[in-house]
Amino acid sequence: MPYSHAPQPTAPDSSAGPADIRLVVTDMDGTLLDDDKRIPDGLWDTLALLRERGVLFSPASGRQYATLAEQFAEVADGMVFIAENGTYVVRDGQELSSDPLEPAVVTRLVETVRRLAAGGADLGAVVCGKRSAYVERTDAAFLAEVERYYVRCQVVEDATAVDDDVIKVALFDFGPVEETTAPALAGFADTHQVVVSGEHWVDVMNRTANKGAALRRLQRELDITPAQTMVFGDYLNDLEMLDAADWSFAMAGAHPEVVRRARHLAPSNNDNGVLRTIARVLDL
Repeated sequence: MPYSHAPQPTAPDSSAGPADIRLVVTDMDGTLLDDDKRIPDGLWDTLALLRERGVLFSPASGRQYATLAEQFAEVADGMVFIAENGTYVVRDGQELSSDPLEPAVVTRLVETVRRLAAGGADLGAVVCGKRSAYVERTDAAFLAEVERYYVRCQVVEDATAVDDDVIKVALFDFGPVEETTAPALAGFADTHQVVVSGEHWVDVMNRTANKGAALRRLQRELDITPAQTMVFGDYLNDLEMLDAADWSFAMAGAHPEVVRRARHLAPSNNDNGVLRTIARVLDL
């Protein structure tokens, strides 16, 4: 949902020529993808130009690794995927980092969702493992929402008993999640991250896990500085990674807090804002 009254950061000054960018990191939904979840025209050509320049491109999303790997299958060689809001980072099929939840926490979260649903809330939990996502709710409307972001998803009788490393629990609420489900998870906020990642989604992860922490680890591994990093985001789960880059862009229509934290503003996701900004700043 676009926000129309947020303050507007200034655009970067490109008069000095192309910036020395070595790493481009972008959120997916509401940022790179348009509102119909479509890959923008020109993405593959842009990625080829970035590769020629030696610039690494990295999707950073609340989506699962399998979903991202499928979307970028034709260009995935050497690409780093920051999946599940930074809790699982993979390059060329090899795990670079992960931050699993304790099983007892997963159980508490699933039981909380069961109680909320029994009380009339229209929601469901997605237990996000490294190999697959797991759900207990089986109606078509809920599964359709889940399958947008989780191409590997299993319906199970008991989501607290899956044989997988659980890195995140995502909750989908058919109502506005900031008003409904998120407040009900306040008890977890003292020890874990409770992050609103979309109008209907809230994610619970370890306190040490976020896109920014994953990005900073990647920068250290690759010897890339924040000044050489460009980041794009639109929602609250993007805040920490915006802080990790000098070239940080909020999308037009982003959440007001994202606009406040970013240094610059990009055109909206429906106006191909990520690719247009990359082309302008890097003079592609």
